[in-house]
Amino acid sequence: MVRAGLTPELLTRAGAELADEVGFDQVTVSALARRFDVRTASLYSHLKSSHDLRTRIALLALEELADRAADALAGRAGKDALVAFADVYRDYARAHPGRYAAARYRLDPETAAASAGVRHAQMTRAILRGYDLTEPDQTHAVRLLGSVFHGYVDLELAGGFSHSAPDSEQSWSRVLDALDATLRNWPAP
Repeated sequence: MVRAGLTPELLTRAGAELADEVGFDQVTVSALARRFDVRTASLYSHLKSSHDLRTRIALLALEELADRAADALAGRAGKDALVAFADVYRDYARAHPGRYAAARYRLDPETAAASAGVRHAQMTRAILRGYDLTEPDQTHAVRLLGSVFHGYVDLELAGGFSHSAPDSEQSWSRVLDALDATLRNWPAP
């Protein structure tokens, strides 16, 4: 019997909120059932498994991030676009740490190809066109940006920069300056 009012969309949003509260790794169908005070089995008419729930949360997070990034990038180019794009990831991670973790959840190739992850890649490559990078350097630069953005944000969220001066905000600004300089002066192979 399907409980009135429960839908896959509602459960996905509730799962995303739960991820922000307790961590993405702690999100399961049974944890979500406790949130709604229902039996776990009753959610299986809406969700296939905890993996299905996590995949849905990942897709939601990718969509939210892509929408925010697109808004932030509108009308920007060069370093201004790079900083706006990076700030979207950092701000989203601070506001939604569980969803941010979900955005990096490994998706099967078919699901990934149909996700907003494709928009993220397109926006990153659009930013890099402003630096006149061509393949394969563009792919190397995409990987560099992703590594720096996600690595910095993960360390910051874990409190890794809270024990020393200068503050993390100053370092973030300098890191983005360094990325801009690197992209403008990309080394020849």
